[in-house]
Amino acid sequence: MTPRRPRGAGAFPRAVETPAPSRPDPAALYAALDLGTNSCRMLVAQPKGSQFHVVDSFSKTVQLGAGLEASGRLGRASMARTVQALHICRRKLDKHNVARMRLVATEACRRARNAADFLALIRRETGLDLEIIEPEEEARLAVVSCAPLVSTKTEQLLVVDIGGGSTELVWIDLSRVAPPERPRAIMRLHAGFHAPDSPFPMPKVVDWISVPLGVATLKDQFADVENDAARFALMSWYFEENLSAFSPYAAEQPREGFQIIGTSGTVTTVAASWLGLKRYDRSKVDGLRMTSDQIDQVIRNYLALGPEGRRNDPRIGRDRHALIMSGAAILQALMRIWPTDRLSVADRGLREGLLYAQMSADGVLEDGPF
Repeated sequence: MTPRRPRGAGAFPRAVETPAPSRPDPAALYAALDLGTNSCRMLVAQPKGSQFHVVDSFSKTVQLGAGLEASGRLGRASMARTVQALHICRRKLDKHNVARMRLVATEACRRARNAADFLALIRRETGLDLEIIEPEEEARLAVVSCAPLVSTKTEQLLVVDIGGGSTELVWIDLSRVAPPERPRAIMRLHAGFHAPDSPFPMPKVVDWISVPLGVATLKDQFADVENDAARFALMSWYFEENLSAFSPYAAEQPREGFQIIGTSGTVTTVAASWLGLKRYDRSKVDGLRMTSDQIDQVIRNYLALGPEGRRNDPRIGRDRHALIMSGAAILQALMRIWPTDRLSVADRGLREGLLYAQMSADGVLEDGPF
């Protein structure tokens, strides 16, 4: 299984959204829905200054990709769970009278042979019109969501989005952007990785890659390996093998001026474990910086706990214990290649990127500091 790559330097799947013909009311609500391989998540938000205020949210583990690796199709039970979750999303959208929204599906629907039939079923059952986005757009929106976490001292940035069915990595050179402008410059990437000439300083996207391995698909690849430690080691090295086509893979990076931002349930769970949180607290996790050594210590503790210990660990949670080691294997591979003292934990991702992109295109975000 080889990583997918962009076709040509200017490859760009589609525009995020056509700007509104007139400036919309800043009080209007926006919605973003992300239907992934493992979860269905939605945010309803209102523009507020240079960011947004979340009005309502929804998150449900639906395991849409269960069995997809073996059959190439979405299963009936998986689709039924997902449609049930989407009915709740529809009720929330109606409750708030949301007019501006972007509803997307990612890797599971990209790969499933019956994805078109499934999206038609969703339209009939819920009235929601979901679109399948390409890997580049998914990667770009994950990057945009992390803009507030970019340090003004960062010159080389790696954004990693570990999903259920795929993992996106984007390497960005910020060295030519003035330090105070670096977070704002990342936000401007909503127009595309290879946007046309801009009057503003733009970061350079050195390379990006979408590896068709996420926490669910990587776990399925090695489900037949019984030994817990051996399975973890195999997953980590297998993921690294799939990075060989990523151009910064062979380049050694100095720790000074280099930042990794990790956005996923894996990264936030590792952070919560490091902090010893028995009840998850986003305010303590989002933006937390961890070193490679701290991450390695948490992963070693996970291995020492074993499957039963992880299942009962309140810091991991019963809805994530089965997937945490495949996510940790991906994270360990990245730390092995690019050790850092500045991995920033992002409790944000595709939904936030979708909201930022819509609001930026509509011109309702103020041009101020994050």
